[in-house]
Amino acid sequence: MKPLALLCLAAALAIAAPAQSQNAGQIAAARKGANCPKCNLFQADFSGLEIKGRNFAGARLRQADLSLSVMNRANFGGADLRDVNAYGGVFSSANFAGADLTHASFVGTYLEGANFAGANLDGTNLSGAEMDRARGLSQAQLNRACGDGATRLPPGLRVPGC
Repeated sequence: MKPLALLCLAAALAIAAPAQSQNAGQIAAARKGANCPKCNLFQADFSGLEIKGRNFAGARLRQADLSLSVMNRANFGGADLRDVNAYGGVFSSANFAGADLTHASFVGTYLEGANFAGANLDGTNLSGAEMDRARGLSQAQLNRACGDGATRLPPGLRVPGC
């Protein structure tokens, strides 16, 4: 095999590896309510679960399903929440400071008192989200997200339509 072909094969395998690298043991423990900072919870299904006050700081939750879950006071500080589905979830007083929420869906989500300081909201859908008492939100963050007429934001802030 030619060196270039080997290099291309190695690169393709390296790109594919993260998609297969979830940690089933960590996911099972977190689903039962364990704290799991810096865990690999890639594509985990937390839909409909009630896991309040848990620590997921720095965890990889990319493409996880958090829809209809109750995770009040959960700590997602610095976590990878790209492409997460949190439809209809309840995250009051949750910490999303420094988290990457790129292309996440928070449609109809309750986010009162949640902290978004320094969070990346690029492409985040906030349609119908209740976040009029959210903290740490800036207009610059919201300019990169989208919402609708039902999105409730702190006074003086607005979000472009989806």
